[in-house]
Amino acid sequence: MSFVNALRGFFAGMGGEGEARHDPPDARLAAAALAVHAIAVDGEVSESEKLTLRRVLKQSYKLDEKEAEALIRQARELDQEAVDLFAFTSRLKRALSIEERRDVVTMLWELVYADGTVHELEDNLVWRVAELLDIPTRDRVILRQRFLAGDEGDTGEGDDGADGD
Repeated sequence: MSFVNALRGFFAGMGGEGEARHDPPDARLAAAALAVHAIAVDGEVSESEKLTLRRVLKQSYKLDEKEAEALIRQARELDQEAVDLFAFTSRLKRALSIEERRDVVTMLWELVYADGTVHELEDNLVWRVAELLDIPTRDRVILRQRFLAGDEGDTGEGDDGADGD
């Protein structure tokens, strides 16, 4: 057996040829894992954050209560196994358009504001996720402002996601 075949076999045994073992199988699960992480990053998960998480996932993915609960359970497990955010954000970058990635950032803003305050760890998480999703800083700030104003519309930017900073 060649070295390359042995290496492929090693990675296949870890969860897929060339894929990390904790790489989420779909974008919906990756976004849900980021959402679960967002509400827990400050060390406290309030009832309002749990309710907002469930509502957002049900609305975003047209899920019933049972499906939402299963997605949240899977997302929690995935988040607990993850060593960083890259597996989640790289899956989203491959699967989603720039507008859909902006929607993920808006969802994160909604979740971190669910309990009425934004902890610095929550703010930092949204910043890191936006950067990993290639959302320009300007767009991230606009998305936050629009969420706070109750207007979750388009940033008005082009669809290339290029950062003008």
